[in-house]
Amino acid sequence: MWNQIYDPLHSPVLSTIAAAIPVVTLLVLIASGRVQAHIAAVVAVIVTNLITIFVFTMPANMSIRASILGIVTGFFPIGWIVLNVIFLYQVTVTTGRFELLKRAVGGVTEDRRLQLLLIAFSFGAFFEGASGFGTPVAITGAVLIGLGFSPLAASGLSLIANTAPVAYGALGTPIQGLASVTGLDPYILGAMVGRQLPLFSLIVPFWVVWAFAGWKGMKDIWPAILVTGVSFAVPQFVISNYVNPWIVDIGASLISMGALILFLKVWQPRQLWLSPALRGHDESAATMATAKPLDKTPLTQGELFSALLPWIIVCVVMLIWGNGTFKTWANGIFVWNYAVPELHQMINKMPPVAPAPTKEAAVFGFTYLSFTGTGMLIAAIISGVLMGVGPGRLMVEYGRTIRLCAISLITISAMLAIGTLTRLSGVDATLGLAFAATGVLYPFFGTLLGWLGVALTGSDTSSNILFGNLQKITSQQLGLSPILMAAANSSGGVMGKMIDAQSIVVASTATNWYGHEGTILRFVFRHSIVLACLVGVFVTLQAYVYPFTELVLK
Repeated sequence: MWNQIYDPLHSPVLSTIAAAIPVVTLLVLIASGRVQAHIAAVVAVIVTNLITIFVFTMPANMSIRASILGIVTGFFPIGWIVLNVIFLYQVTVTTGRFELLKRAVGGVTEDRRLQLLLIAFSFGAFFEGASGFGTPVAITGAVLIGLGFSPLAASGLSLIANTAPVAYGALGTPIQGLASVTGLDPYILGAMVGRQLPLFSLIVPFWVVWAFAGWKGMKDIWPAILVTGVSFAVPQFVISNYVNPWIVDIGASLISMGALILFLKVWQPRQLWLSPALRGHDESAATMATAKPLDKTPLTQGELFSALLPWIIVCVVMLIWGNGTFKTWANGIFVWNYAVPELHQMINKMPPVAPAPTKEAAVFGFTYLSFTGTGMLIAAIISGVLMGVGPGRLMVEYGRTIRLCAISLITISAMLAIGTLTRLSGVDATLGLAFAATGVLYPFFGTLLGWLGVALTGSDTSSNILFGNLQKITSQQLGLSPILMAAANSSGGVMGKMIDAQSIVVASTATNWYGHEGTILRFVFRHSIVLACLVGVFVTLQAYVYPFTELVLK
């Protein structure tokens, strides 16, 4: 049995610096643009092992086993989702259905800014709510690149747009995870998050269009942006506070998409924005092939149904796969839980991160049938068959997709190795304790702790499980509401989603711009930190300043 140590150097400052080395190494290598992402990830895995073994005194066999567990977990379930999303996209392209989809979206609007609102924000929020775990960025990135957006615009803006829905992703999984470690009611936690994020559900659509088209480009379509934001934010608040936290994204996204489409039937911008590249310098624009002129011939009802059929199937399958009852049934048919020898329940999480010594689980759950990626594969196969693609051709396309995604899958697995190892070694808890020592400023920095957790783990659920109890303990010690700060962990975490390494690799793969992860990271980082700080300011107001304090649930 090994106990986690959070101050191995007997100096909180030095121990925090040591704990930051792995993630700083990874981000600096990627952001430099001189080291390919998979090489940077492998180097960072090695550095993380050296830190955990020689600084945090984790036994070497445990460190290596934790890394291997992370590698396998990186492919199942995260890489498995990406592989099958790209497979579906490849099938729609080869059958010509994606061209029909482009015409269908162009029939709603040719304006690139409005396409971003419809696809990246509203459509992406639906897939975040239905399945989460990288699915929305993979799908919206692929759709946007297919619509002719530049690779940097498609990848970076998909990442920025996939923020406000994240706390309720995968049918409320982050909220359930937060409740499991804090002992707080998930309905109250979901409602508290619903009193923080709707403000940012209003801001993010404006932010995405501003990042793409600049201030004037945003100002010229402000009515459509406002409709998109309000029609998402209001249902987000109402459903989270008066229904339940499980269907927030599903309901809000469908209402938002419907409201925007209906609004565009009576309003269109005076001047269309047709440029597919980011305003100013967009180095990815030079890599784009010359776009074909969009066929403006109206689609017949049959063509429209044919264009939407694969995505309708995906929506239906993802709703089924995200349902808890289905997961229970599927796992009853096929499940293999492998407890890693000499690692599972051989590590104690210690106070103050946990209220008492708590054994850490190290189990690889191979729930193949209930994996989101398996549902995506089934949706792709059903779509292919209904589009007239034979088994042989499907196999050829799948082989082509594997070759396309191979290096990305290696990268994602390495990223998860870092996240798993830092969690089991207590390295990330050391970083968390540094944030917890900020006293009266804790509402601000506690929110950024959630942001850090997602940036490290790639998951709002993982961040909530990692830091949720720490938020509860620290807030009680400081006389703050534990409900407020537990919710802030999730709300702040959503802004870290756009800079976590695995999301960036998913985005680069979906847009076929692999090898440019550093450019994507540099583009989204400033947006991530500024938005996270704004969430921190809002939570601080809720903690101390009337009338914002009235929003805090008891």
